[in-house]
Amino acid sequence: METSAIILRGLAVTAFTLFLAACTETTPSPSATEQLADEYLEAWMQEDALMGTYYAIEGSRHDELPDNSLAGLAAWQEKEDAWLARLESIPTPTEIGSRDWVTYGLLKEQLESAVSTRICRDELWAASTTTSWHTWIPFVFDIQPLETPELRAQALTRFAAMDTYIDNEIDNLREGLRLGYSAPRVTVEAVPAQVRSLIGPDSIFLGPALRSDDAAFSEAAEQIYNEEIAPALNRFADFIETEYLIKARETLAVSGNPNGEACYPALVRGFVTVGVPADEIHAVGLEQIAKIREEIQITLDEHFGGGDVSAFLRRVNEDPAFTFDTEEAVLQYSTDALDAVKAAMPKAFGVLPKADVLVKPYPEFAESGSGEYHSSSEDGTRPGIFYIAVADPTGRSISNQLATLHHETFPGHHLQGAIALELGDQQHPLARYLWNSGYGEGWALYSERLADELGLYPTPLDRIGLYSDQIARASRLVMDSGLHTLGWTRQQTVDYMMANSGWAPVDIQNEIDRYISWPAQATSYMLGMIEIRRLRTLAEETLGDNFDLRGFHDRVVGMGSITLPMLEESIEAWIAEQQAGG
Repeated sequence: METSAIILRGLAVTAFTLFLAACTETTPSPSATEQLADEYLEAWMQEDALMGTYYAIEGSRHDELPDNSLAGLAAWQEKEDAWLARLESIPTPTEIGSRDWVTYGLLKEQLESAVSTRICRDELWAASTTTSWHTWIPFVFDIQPLETPELRAQALTRFAAMDTYIDNEIDNLREGLRLGYSAPRVTVEAVPAQVRSLIGPDSIFLGPALRSDDAAFSEAAEQIYNEEIAPALNRFADFIETEYLIKARETLAVSGNPNGEACYPALVRGFVTVGVPADEIHAVGLEQIAKIREEIQITLDEHFGGGDVSAFLRRVNEDPAFTFDTEEAVLQYSTDALDAVKAAMPKAFGVLPKADVLVKPYPEFAESGSGEYHSSSEDGTRPGIFYIAVADPTGRSISNQLATLHHETFPGHHLQGAIALELGDQQHPLARYLWNSGYGEGWALYSERLADELGLYPTPLDRIGLYSDQIARASRLVMDSGLHTLGWTRQQTVDYMMANSGWAPVDIQNEIDRYISWPAQATSYMLGMIEIRRLRTLAEETLGDNFDLRGFHDRVVGMGSITLPMLEESIEAWIAEQQAGG
């Protein structure tokens, strides 16, 4: 998702332990893979103390924050090493698509990726407008459950832990500076203002106090906020402003950090789930850009009187005929489009999620990107949320609204993620929660094209927006590898994307800072989509008239966020099943 990489943490020990205790003596013993996955999941849900809240997992507690201290991280990494060693001693399951096969593959990817990317030491330089804690953790207080006295007591306990969490972040960043790690200065300059925007009567941290009709709870929450959280927010903003910025690196490439040259390929492998050399990433990006520019040119010639592609992509953000008049109009356009895409989903899927999804404007404190999805609940009763940027409507093109919505909601992130969450006993619970960018973002980008097949871009301008989003993701391959391996400057990168996307200039500026501060994640979208599209073409050509689009899609999204190599094995097995009449 465009999100980054939001850390999902939480407690679900009670429900999980009860589930294990419910097993009777007559129940077959779980496999070695299942046993290890059970152990990992129970420990992970203790370690990652927000997941239960984000996914509304039944039986979860909501009273802790993650242990973000360096000592806590080191202890967790020791456990990861031990689990990986045990997993490697278990024979790889051979029945493709089976529960053990999915569980083994997901757990192996989770552990191997975590180990291989440690070289980057992300925890020591998560200080940018994309990677800092303030860009994701406040959202949990927007969904903090408060329905009972016990839940309100848990909320107060979590509130009281917030200042320690913030102080740990300061300690981590200070240690990073001592060891030579930092985020690029250009990506940190806006952080103090963003953090200070969290202070005030409308602070998201005060949301639970404002939502509750329990006066005693609200008073206690406000006291914790005023005496502990607000001062900690100021401490962090002051630290960034007076201590961090003067020492932050000027170099944009991740090679500016210790072991940075080894970090980049490790991150590509971690995000994409396959290793792709930087020069190949760059070449694929250039090839895709050339193809998409041809598509844009055809549409320009047929509907807009021809002209230069780059000039038109800028025009769609400047010509009043192509932009919005009001913030309300931006929101309404996406709301109407969401209704249309939901109605079309049965044409392409046999299984659809229970959970709905809503469209909301970005909160004031958040950096406004091109769009951002936040998950629905595990039981499907709490809808997902698609946050969109509505500010500066006259500088925001109508053209790319639909492609972004299809990417983030249906058929994209919401459909895939909610189906995974709602798998129940079909797969091990790990399949509900684990996620990787190569599959997840690849699916969302594929979904933009799928929406076109379903007739969901009703005007030529909407189709220009589809191509604009696609070419922007192709541009990411060129720019990310350029920034981190070829010495590209920030302005060079901005100019390149201005020439190869119809995104608003403000969104492009934010995107470039995201690529700089979050290396390699940008490569996962197009590389993942290309692989999914390749597998669909393989299935279509092999099965001919027997190809079932709904069946294909149900297979792709039916096992959780599997890796791209697992997806290849799964689809090849599905093709064989269809040929055999299965």
